[in-house]
Amino acid sequence: MVITINRPEARNAINSAVSIALGDALEEAQNDPDVWVVVLTGSGDKSFCAGADLKALSRGENIGHPDQPKWGFAGFVRHFIDKPTIAAVNGTALGGGTELALASDLVVAQESAKFGLPEVKRGLIAGAGGVFRIVEQIPRKVAMQMMLTGEPISAADAQRWGLVNEVVPDGTVLDAALALAERITVNAPLAVQASKRVARGADDGVVVDEEAGWTRTMREAVVVFSSEDAREGPLAFAQKRQPVWKAK
Repeated sequence: MVITINRPEARNAINSAVSIALGDALEEAQNDPDVWVVVLTGSGDKSFCAGADLKALSRGENIGHPDQPKWGFAGFVRHFIDKPTIAAVNGTALGGGTELALASDLVVAQESAKFGLPEVKRGLIAGAGGVFRIVEQIPRKVAMQMMLTGEPISAADAQRWGLVNEVVPDGTVLDAALALAERITVNAPLAVQASKRVARGADDGVVVDEEAGWTRTMREAVVVFSSEDAREGPLAFAQKRQPVWKAK
């Protein structure tokens, strides 16, 4: 199954409609025995996913899946399925875009792609798994620099540090991801799915070792997201100005 985030006019930022469609598609893939691999990509050639739709957030909109909040951001980041998932990163992947990549089993990126967690620049934290997954998937010092500065890294550096499996020329990322999917689907699907469950530490659809990370993230997010700075960050973004932080 190929799932495409189709909001190129908003750099494929996540709003409620995307969360509903993506979460439901992932659940369909889980329940369809004919689907053996899922490939997630974005439309256009500029952005894989710009993360949360900050303009929607500044309007007070709920950008999650209203019926399945347990699936997390975009209906994806906490939505465990047995089938391998491949992110085909066709452009910039910032904030939630990087968190979608972190939540995927494999990542193929085009050369011009960038990865980053710029939430601190908006008065927020990477609450969709980024703050604990990034330090598990790449060297801690590199991860800490990404989180604390909010600055992005290139696709080449992302591959160097182990965040990306393969970097390919621009315009070829979906084909490369599908080729990787074909290398998986020559194998026995039940064996592949069982291997993923064990490797991820999943019991009954829950990745047990990540539960503490989610609990800490939610505890901190309650404080940070209710702060004046959290309101100022998205508002400043929407108004195209520098934020004025108050540390409260």
